[in-house]
Amino acid sequence: MSDSDFVSLEGFVELAEQDMRARAESFWLMMRRRRTVRDFSDRLLPREVVEKCICAAGTAPSGANKQPWHFVVVSDLETKRKIREAAEKEEHDFYHGRASQEWLDALAPLGTDQSKPFLEVAPYLIVVMEEKYGLGTDGQHIKHYYVNESVGIATGVLIAAFHNAGCVSLTHTPCSMKFLNPVLGRPQNERPFLILAVGYPAENAKVPRIKRKTLGEIATFI
Repeated sequence: MSDSDFVSLEGFVELAEQDMRARAESFWLMMRRRRTVRDFSDRLLPREVVEKCICAAGTAPSGANKQPWHFVVVSDLETKRKIREAAEKEEHDFYHGRASQEWLDALAPLGTDQSKPFLEVAPYLIVVMEEKYGLGTDGQHIKHYYVNESVGIATGVLIAAFHNAGCVSLTHTPCSMKFLNPVLGRPQNERPFLILAVGYPAENAKVPRIKRKTLGEIATFI
């Protein structure tokens, strides 16, 4: 690879250590307030907010810079209804046979069940699709690398971006999600990664009482 394939790093701003510490703590305190919410208001979000958050997700690193993701933004009521119906069928099968008792016991404190009204109430459902392979102009398959890892990082950025914008979100992964391709008209090279419901919390929204692990429990410094 020649030097002509590279450009100078632009936009990096080195901060004083005091500012670095302040920003790191500020971001942590903001993200510490993030909660998964199942009780949504049907109030509309500005579309520009959704667009900018997806743009932020699109800045995530990816294997060989293939950017193997696609975000399907669903606000159409009929499409959301179809997604809910199909998801609840999968969830019924999950809670009544697919899941082990151990798994169900682990979910019990979170109050989840087969009913997923948020799939219709939340103003936007963002279906994150991972591209198993790319498609060239003549239809040839283009190999993608570290797809799950890349899409997972992009999804994390997306969730943080919505929280930073003053929204709440919920990750939903029906078992299985194969129904999403035909419902959304997506091609065979895409596979559903998860559904992200986003919007405002309902006035009476409640969340489970949880405890997050401490720094000492999640990190080792060597």
